[in-house]
Amino acid sequence: MPMTGPVLTRRIPTFPYGDPKKRRTYWYDDYVKSGGYESLRRALEQEPAHIVDMVKDSSLRGRGGAGFPCGLKWTFLPKDYEGQRYLAVNADESEPGTFKDRLILDYDPHMLLEGIAISCYACKLQTAYIYIRGEYHHQAHILEKAIAEAYDKGIFGGKGLLSGASSFKVDCYLHRGAGAYICGEETGLLESLEGKRGWPRIKPPFPAVKGLFGKPTIINNVETLCCVPFIVEHGVSWFKSLGCESTIKGPPSFGTKLMGVSGHVNRPGVYECDLGIPLSKLVEEYCGGMRNGKKFKSAIAGGISMGVLATDQYDAEMDFDIGRKYEVLGLGTACPTIFDEDTDMVMVARNITRFFKNESCGQCTPCREGSGWMYKLMCRIEAGEAKMKDLDLLLELAGSMGAMPGTTICGLADGNNWAVRTIVNKFRGEFEARVKPSFVPVTVGVG
Repeated sequence: MPMTGPVLTRRIPTFPYGDPKKRRTYWYDDYVKSGGYESLRRALEQEPAHIVDMVKDSSLRGRGGAGFPCGLKWTFLPKDYEGQRYLAVNADESEPGTFKDRLILDYDPHMLLEGIAISCYACKLQTAYIYIRGEYHHQAHILEKAIAEAYDKGIFGGKGLLSGASSFKVDCYLHRGAGAYICGEETGLLESLEGKRGWPRIKPPFPAVKGLFGKPTIINNVETLCCVPFIVEHGVSWFKSLGCESTIKGPPSFGTKLMGVSGHVNRPGVYECDLGIPLSKLVEEYCGGMRNGKKFKSAIAGGISMGVLATDQYDAEMDFDIGRKYEVLGLGTACPTIFDEDTDMVMVARNITRFFKNESCGQCTPCREGSGWMYKLMCRIEAGEAKMKDLDLLLELAGSMGAMPGTTICGLADGNNWAVRTIVNKFRGEFEARVKPSFVPVTVGVG
């Protein structure tokens, strides 16, 4: 029978996230009392290939931003490779407006560790590294304690998973980043893990073939791995009973999703919803509506790199089809930032370009130089010192840089240009009102 109610947050306290008076973290004993690590025990009774097939059949898609099928990614590992393999856990939650993984790390770190253990067993990965955002100081301490408990209880270490219940051994380590947004990109993350500058790598080769230290590596997001124990526990059919099918003949959006809502709403926070929930329902029913009774104007669908929704797209379905249906880059992290009717979208665009200019690693010329040029243009437009041709130049510049035009190694430039293009195209009137009219020569009659 399908389990009713929240999935990922069923073991997490229901009090408001971030309340310092009620804040506490669930440790090992609490987690076990609520059914924790039973999924790992069940997984160890099955063949690793069966677990991979379960995750693949469930159509679980990555919760970190790209939405790539998790089980399919696992199958990219070389079949005949007998050497060292790695799992890199992406906990570098640096996308502005995104704080869903932080909730898991704060309150239920063992849920992540169980997902890591099952995934390593399924894919025959001997070592896992959790790469955590540099600014997550408190969360790093929580994870360090949870990992120590997992070693003490035999989840990880030299005796095999669950102290000899399996001969397969897994080690797990925490690696703290230094606060670079670009290290959220999977190959930039690998470079940082290796102690190098966090520059994204050219692909191919892909990490599943040649990743961390040149060995086959799987890279998964925190929330993605937290879904794995529940798929093992309740089965594929149960997971597929949550979420929604694709409405445009694309891959489905099954399962629930943690959605961190911020901006001009009455109750900002993290909410677990079925994929496919309309944005308007998320705001009105979960977040208590728009703040101060204002009207909805726009929203960043899931991290600023995804672009924005227009005023008439308030009912957009929060699933992986949102990109093709509503002219944004994609669902991203599904953590929307909501803007009310008084928001200056020109200022929003300028602030976004400033962020990407600062976070560009500088490896690719179009991104390094183009991001700076876009920011300068936006500052000129915001100040009312630009002309109409500057607005056209901004759009031309945005459309000529990025991994999709084939001019950069990673997608940071794509995030920049999609954000700018969607804001300008959907709110062009606000930009045109800020630019100076082009000079028109006056013809003086003769005679």
